[in-house]
Amino acid sequence: MVVNNVYFHLKLRVMKCLLSVLFFCLASVGFSQNALKPVTWNVTYVEKSATEGEIVFTATIQKKWHIYSQRPTDVGPIPTSFTVTPNANVNLVGKVEEEAAHEEFVPAFDAKVFVFSDQAEFRQKLIRKSNKAFTVSTALEFMTCNDLQCLPSSTLQFVVAIPEVVSAAKK
Repeated sequence: MVVNNVYFHLKLRVMKCLLSVLFFCLASVGFSQNALKPVTWNVTYVEKSATEGEIVFTATIQKKWHIYSQRPTDVGPIPTSFTVTPNANVNLVGKVEEEAAHEEFVPAFDAKVFVFSDQAEFRQKLIRKSNKAFTVSTALEFMTCNDLQCLPSSTLQFVVAIPEVVSAAKK
């Protein structure tokens, strides 16, 4: 009888230990799940001349996902939008321009809308008023969807470094 009682308690301890390990494994797997981030953004400055340049916003989009054009629509998706904050060192030329959006039927909205897949590029032209290095603050809002779901819109902030203009005499 004493042997059975000891065996029972030992078995109970092993079961508690196994359940604890199982719970820990399940909890760590659940918490280690990454939030969906099917779009990554890169924002750079491209110098066109000593006085002109462009801020280039590039989205890399995972397969089967897409983001929406800047073109407004009344059928549902939030268009991609940009805010570029001018300052004393720069004048903005026009609005942010986009390239190569294609029209596609999107079942989630039961409509044709302009989208980007794989990659999207947007450009803001600017004229420099200073040869010194400075920064420009920017923000963008976008929405991304696939055939099964849409994620809530995201707003991202970027600070773009505009380098000093190096004169031909210094080169």
